[in-house]
Amino acid sequence: MANAAVAKKIRIGEVLVEEGIVTAETMAAVLAEQKGSGKRLGEMLVEQGLVTTEKLLDVLGHRLGVRHCILRRGLTDAALLGSIGQEEARRLKAIPMFKVHDTMTVAMAEPQLLPSVDRLRQLTGCSIRPVLATEVNILEQIDRLTSAESDMDALIAAISTGDVEVLEDADDETAMTDLAEVNEASPVVNLINMVILKAIREGASDIHIEPDRHATRMRYRLDGVLRDLPAPPAGMHPAIVSRIKVIGRMDIAEKRLPQEGRVRIGADGREVDLRVSSMPTLLGEKLVMRILDKGNLKTNLDDLGFRPETLAAFLRILRQPYGLVLVTGPTGSGKTTTLYSALQLIRNPELNILTVEDPVEYQLDMINQIQVQDSIGMSFARALRSILRQDPDVIMIGEIRDEETARVAIQASLTGHLVLATLHTNDAPGVVARLVDMGVEPYLLSSALNGVLAQRLARTICPHCKSEYVPDDIFLEQAELDGLKGRTFFKGKGCSRCHKSGYKGRVGIYEVMESSNAIRRLVHKGVSPHEIRDQWSRDGGLTLRQEGLLLAEDGKTTLEEILNVTHSNSDECGQ
Repeated sequence: MANAAVAKKIRIGEVLVEEGIVTAETMAAVLAEQKGSGKRLGEMLVEQGLVTTEKLLDVLGHRLGVRHCILRRGLTDAALLGSIGQEEARRLKAIPMFKVHDTMTVAMAEPQLLPSVDRLRQLTGCSIRPVLATEVNILEQIDRLTSAESDMDALIAAISTGDVEVLEDADDETAMTDLAEVNEASPVVNLINMVILKAIREGASDIHIEPDRHATRMRYRLDGVLRDLPAPPAGMHPAIVSRIKVIGRMDIAEKRLPQEGRVRIGADGREVDLRVSSMPTLLGEKLVMRILDKGNLKTNLDDLGFRPETLAAFLRILRQPYGLVLVTGPTGSGKTTTLYSALQLIRNPELNILTVEDPVEYQLDMINQIQVQDSIGMSFARALRSILRQDPDVIMIGEIRDEETARVAIQASLTGHLVLATLHTNDAPGVVARLVDMGVEPYLLSSALNGVLAQRLARTICPHCKSEYVPDDIFLEQAELDGLKGRTFFKGKGCSRCHKSGYKGRVGIYEVMESSNAIRRLVHKGVSPHEIRDQWSRDGGLTLRQEGLLLAEDGKTTLEEILNVTHSNSDECGQ
């Protein structure tokens, strides 16, 4: 800290003349010129080349007995600046750099002024360690941190320093060295580490890094919705892409073709897998990192949002000793999570469970998981044919994509195996038409199919800003929900914890169609999905929309969200 003996104001001109750096005559001429310009003396001396900024700071720092520095991006802390305030920082000509325990290091233009140091101590509650910097440099940094350009610095400041460590390479075979600690690494490594940490801590599923004409756009998918991250400085896109490709074991020289990579990292004391995909675009390469955080994986069916009656129906399907169980829905609706949860429920040491996936998203204990690799001929159908010679009890198929895979799945389910698989259709009855279109004979499907679960994910209301309201009658009429007029529902007002969206987290909406004798007869006849749905409704089945409305009535989500993620009955029946 500055010595009390030098607490008086230091005159830069006198110091430089005493040190022999500038002559008295030259200094007198510069001082005369300064009176009419309004500029600072140090600024003019540097502009005229009479002294460098480094030399100026070195001489003054030596005279004051303090260290000196030239401030740049990454050396100042936007969060700590908030503890002083922009106006007070300008008045004191000071800006915080970092804090260790109860000591804050602050860059000051006049570190010898004890009243300024005392004021900083009063504002921050910390011991102050002054570092000399030029007034111009300090004011520039204050402007930068309080402008739009400070968004990325605020992002970094909002996340406590931590390690991001690459644990294994893309082939999960060899260990790699640690990535450097955040505050010791290069700016690109800092940036990528912080973006990954923020995404993991907020529970995001994907990180998007996209080229723009003059910058890079960064977004992450939270609760199914893409949200913007602060943009990094212009010109960093190629370095960002190269860094992510390196840790993903991808070819950084190949920019014309799509690539895929995978890396396991350690973050916040847990292991997280990142699946990396690159795609060339007109403006450069776009990257998407899928975050596979096993810590967020819900493998208990009770935690997925099933209503008790719906869960009981699904369990009856799963507990049959053999047959075909299908889970359907659009991409990103949670089908894989549901299948993993089902496997966790039925697994035990007496069963041989095998899965065929593309890709294997999470590694599960007591389950043999097989990765599809089309490039070497390891397709779903080929893997399934080989699996049947592995004495399986339960088989899980990541996705039925073609006729051959569908036929092998049907054959396996008819020969004493329980087969679980996913399929892309809008609803449960639509599964029958989809498989028949693939070439599966209706009479085989009617014998094999135990039941179908169709699902969606709906955002849940933020518990911190949840409030009651009565929907407008016109809105209910347009949504064909006249029977709900006058009813009280819930929605989120929007707060800082939910990014002003009113939603936080997601819950599953499920419709379960069990294969009753009546439904099996209709499937055998090859009737339309409309007729199957009518029979299922007579059996007591509820559609996705009906299931969703029950969740909205329970206050778990909003009417608007249910209408957004589900089809009306007429739409579903018209497929």
